[in-house]
Amino acid sequence: MKLQLKRPLAFFDLETTGTNIGADRIVEISVIKLNPDGSEEVLTLRVHPGIPIPLESSLVHGIYDEHIKDEKRFEEIGQQIADFIQDSDLAGYNSNKFDIPMLMEEFLRAGVQFDLDNRHFVDVQNIFHQMEQRTLKAAYQFYCDKSIVNAHSAEADTRATMEVLLAQIERYENQEWEDKKGNKSIPVVGDVEALHKFTNLSRPVDFAGRMVYNEQGEELINFGKHKGKRVEDVLNAEPSYYSWMMQGDFPLYTKRKLEEIYKRWNAKKVAERQHAKPAQPAAATNAAAQVPKPAFQNNSPKNSPQLNSQPFKKKEEPAKPVDEDMLAQLAMKFKKG
Repeated sequence: MKLQLKRPLAFFDLETTGTNIGADRIVEISVIKLNPDGSEEVLTLRVHPGIPIPLESSLVHGIYDEHIKDEKRFEEIGQQIADFIQDSDLAGYNSNKFDIPMLMEEFLRAGVQFDLDNRHFVDVQNIFHQMEQRTLKAAYQFYCDKSIVNAHSAEADTRATMEVLLAQIERYENQEWEDKKGNKSIPVVGDVEALHKFTNLSRPVDFAGRMVYNEQGEELINFGKHKGKRVEDVLNAEPSYYSWMMQGDFPLYTKRKLEEIYKRWNAKKVAERQHAKPAQPAAATNAAAQVPKPAFQNNSPKNSPQLNSQPFKKKEEPAKPVDEDMLAQLAMKFKKG
């Protein structure tokens, strides 16, 4: 059955600095416009986002800051994009939740007029998910060709899950898989460590995904205004963020992992402060404590103060010779009355 078009259908995809629609920016857009006559028109543009591209995003789409440093900003090319898809319905993969809202955010930010009213949106991912259900019941039927008896009872669901995993290992034996960066591997094997890595590709720190690991094993904030930043860098710049998260409505396990990071960060800061203090060498300190205070000597310089434990004595003057006045004074003193 051929796709019947009344007007062009523009398939498009965005590469961005991240997944926060309000804060992140487009770094590349590609549009394939399928016309009713079957012809195609293609527009692919790279965009300078005006902000640095986080490393974890570059590792996914392969676009780094140096690749877009000379490209135009969205406000310079936004009208060109709007004109290209002005007469089209829109299609994409997860486009209803991400690509269309992100594109509209950029249009509004740049002051480009683009109306979504009376336009159709086709999200291919929704067709996939709704036609190929991703429930345990559907997986059990698909992999094991069985129906779950007593579905939604804990034991029946647990046993079905175990059987599905065993069937997956057998089904995907030696089957190659390619990740978003083009790396190929055989990930579904009978090894728990390998299965752990494959089923935790987002590398969450706390299961809730509020924090994730980067390629270097460092913890990153994965939401809000600090998304993509190292947790320790956030603590350095905004120490109160720790209290805000610990007092906020976050899972207890998220708080536990954050507390572990905080304690490690705080220990580093204490060690840095201690290392920064000027310390007197121990040997010099001990030597100073052992040397007695020097006794003051008589050979000190003339201008040096002379201290002595003896009382201060006035310098004695030489005796004067006896004269007539002195004899007269003595006679008067001892004269008998």
